Amino acid sequence: MPLRSPEVSFVLATFNRREVAAHTLTRILQCGLDRCDYEVIVVDNASSDGTPDVVADVADRVIRLDQNMGSCAKAVGTDHARGRYIVFLDDDSYPRPGSVSRMIRRFEEDPRLAAAGYTVCLHDGRREGSALPGVFVGCGVGLRSDVLQAVGGLDRTFFMQAEEYDLCFRLVSAGWGIGVFEDVQVEHLKSPAARRSDRTTFLDVRNNLRVVERYLPDPYRRIYRKEFIQRYKWLAERDGHRSAWAKGVVAGRWLSAVERLGYRSHRLGPDAFERLYCWERVRAEMAGLARSGVCRVVLADLGKNCYPFVRGAELAGITVRAIGDDRFCAPKRVYRGVPILPEDEALKLEPDAYVVANTGAVHAAATHNRLMGRTSRPVHCWFSTPDQTPSRQSDSQDARYSADDNNTTTERIQAAEV
Repeated sequence: MPLRSPEVSFVLATFNRREVAAHTLTRILQCGLDRCDYEVIVVDNASSDGTPDVVADVADRVIRLDQNMGSCAKAVGTDHARGRYIVFLDDDSYPRPGSVSRMIRRFEEDPRLAAAGYTVCLHDGRREGSALPGVFVGCGVGLRSDVLQAVGGLDRTFFMQAEEYDLCFRLVSAGWGIGVFEDVQVEHLKSPAARRSDRTTFLDVRNNLRVVERYLPDPYRRIYRKEFIQRYKWLAERDGHRSAWAKGVVAGRWLSAVERLGYRSHRLGPDAFERLYCWERVRAEMAGLARSGVCRVVLADLGKNCYPFVRGAELAGITVRAIGDDRFCAPKRVYRGVPILPEDEALKLEPDAYVVANTGAVHAAATHNRLMGRTSRPVHCWFSTPDQTPSRQSDSQDARYSADDNNTTTERIQAAEV
C-alpha cells in the first residue's frame, strides 16, 4: 500500500555549514505539524565538511550534488518533493511555530494564491524584505507544488541573487496571486552586516539584468536596465568589486540577448507591471502632495525602485532637492540630476516634506521610523504597513493599500491578466 503523501515538503540547500543546517532541521521539527504531514528534503551542494551524514538523521531525503549550485539547488529538491505545498528555506532559516498551519489556511482560503511569502525576522530584531511589493524572500516561502511545476520551477541557472524576482514574475505573468503575510514568519539567522563577496556583485548585476530583459516591456526595459547597471556599479565601487561588476554586466547583456525572445510570452502586462513597480500610484501620491501645497521634497533612500518617485515629482511640478542615502552618497554623485547626500546633510535642507523613496515595505518602514525621530517635518511613506510604522502619519493611505481580509498582509499582488 503506497504511503500517504505529506501535506508539506520543506526544501533547503546547504554548502559546508554542517552545524547550521543541523540546527535548522531541529527547528523544522518544531513547526507544529504532525511528523507524518511533512517531509524534509536537503540538497547538499557538494559539501566537504560531512554535512550530508549529519543531516541524514533528521531529513527524509538528502540529495548529494557533485557541484555547488547555490541557493537555486532547491530546484533539484522540488523534483523529489511529494507535498501538496513546498516550503523553500535557507539552511539558516526556519518557520516559527504555527506559521506553517497558517500558511496552509491561506492557501485553502484563496484558490488563486500560488505563493505565500513568510515575514522574515532577523536575529537582531530587524526584518528582511524585497524591493518590490509582494515579491517574497527566498529563505521563507510556501508554494503550490503543481503551480510551481507549471511555471517552470526555480531557475537553477541563477545560482543565487534575484531568483525570487524571476519566479515571482513568472507567477504573476501566468495570472497567479502572491501574498506576503505578517502572521506567517521565519527566523533567519543571516547576519545583515556580512561583507558582500565579488561573486555576489557579479550575480546581482547579471541576474537583475536577466529579469529586466525577460519580463519588462519597452520602455520600462531600457529604463531599468540603465538603473541597475548604475546601481550595482555604485555598490561595486563601495565594496571594491569593480571588475566583478564589469563581468556581470557583460554576462547579463549576453544572456539577456539570448533569453529575451524565449520569454516573450511572459512579458508583464500593464496591470501586472503597475502592481509590481507602482508608477501610477506614486504619480498620484505626488500629485496629491502638490495639491496640498508641497513644492520641495527630499527623497529618503535611493531604493531599487526609486525612479517612479523622481518621475512622479517631476510630473507633479515638485522639486526634488536631494536624495538622502548613506549607502550611495559620494562627492558630486547625482541620480537623474538629483544630488545624493548623506542623510545628515539631507536633513539640513528643510524641505516642505520628506518622501521615503522605497517600494519595499520592510525597507520603507525602517527608513520612515528612523526619520520620524530626526525631523519634525512631514514624512510621507506610502509603502509600509500600519503595524510597521509609528502612529504619527503624514499620509493615511498606507492602510488602504496594504489591508487584507484579516489585516495581516504586508503586501499583496492579486492575479493579473497578461
